[in-house]
Parts: sequence; C-alpha cells; structure tokens
Amino acid sequence: MAGALDYNKYSHFDMSEIIRELEFGFKKCQVLNPLKRGDAAPDFAFEKDFYRWKQFVEGVEAHRSVHLLQLLNKPLILAFYSGQWQAHGLELLKQISELQNRIPNDSANILVINAERDRGLDKLIWDNNLSLSFYLDTEKNIAGKFRIYSENDPVWNRFSGVDTNVPLLATYAISSKGKILFDHINWDFSGKFPAEELLSSLDEERNNI
Repeated sequence: MAGALDYNKYSHFDMSEIIRELEFGFKKCQVLNPLKRGDAAPDFAFEKDFYRWKQFVEGVEAHRSVHLLQLLNKPLILAFYSGQWQAHGLELLKQISELQNRIPNDSANILVINAERDRGLDKLIWDNNLSLSFYLDTEKNIAGKFRIYSENDPVWNRFSGVDTNVPLLATYAISSKGKILFDHINWDFSGKFPAEELLSSLDEERNNI
C-alpha cells in the first residue's frame, strides 16, 4: 500500500531499556530567621574538649582551664566570628574585647564562637592586643540553634567576598535564666556596634534580679 510505513525498517526497542533520568527532589530554601531579644535562648552545650578552647590576655594566650559552671552562672555574651568576615570580623573582636573593661564587677561573661580553625588567629589577637576567650565550633551547632547559620541559606547569597558558608556576624547576650537580652547582626557593615545598648540590657537584667 503506497505511503504506508514499513515498521520492519527500523529496529524495535523495549521500553524497559530506557534509562530514566535521575529524579531530583525540590529542596526548599529555608531563609535564615535569627533569634531576637525576648526569645528564649536555644538549648545548646559546650564540649569540654581542650582543643576547642582558647583564652588570650592582652594578646598572649593564657593556658588555663575553663570552668563551664562559672561561665554559665551569670549573663553570657556570645559573639559569632569567622575569619571570612575579614576587617568586619576584626572590628567585632575589638569591640567585644573593649566591652570587658566596661562591664561592672565582672557581671557577665564573654565568649567568642569561632567557626573554623584559623592559623592566623593568634597573630591577629597579638597584633591588636586583645583579651578574649574563644570556643571552636566547626560544626556550627550553636550558630544553627540561634538560626544565624543554615546549609540551605548560605551567606554568600547575601554578602559578596564570602566564599565559605559561615554564621552571620552576630552578637547575643543571654541571661542566666536562658532569655535573650540583646541581639545584634551586622547586616550592612555601615553601623557602629551598639555597645551602649548591650550594656543597658545587662543593667536591666541586674535591676530585675
């Protein structure tokens, strides 16, 4: 029959021979939603591993143990730091170091949460004569609980020049009862760190005790 297709002209194939493309599930982006003043602080814990802790006094490393009970028995200021923030990160460290001289009667503890092992940290501290205590949290567990770090919303989506996903440049003050007294995140690097606001929040907490 003229014009009829010759089905024997082409080789036949079995549908089962078709290799299906990989099925990629849709992964919803979970936008960072940091905790704020007035929120309950998340439940987090510090590991006792010696390598996680470092203390510096006027630029010199102080080899002494950290007593966790003493760290948590008064308001705690947590500053989240990473070398990825470069000059902005250094400025935060300077501000936090200066705070220690302004907190009356050692009424609060200060701890910097470092996001990675940084070989240049010791020199940075020495060059700037800083007095600070550091806790190494490469897993970003604590930052994740404060919702300032997420694998689903990496910081390079928000900030140019940052090529590693690290926590936001954030600072919190937490009461000994587990309430967030103060929060600050440096979103645009244009404003000065609100040290007076932080100190006022500590004063309010002391007056309410």
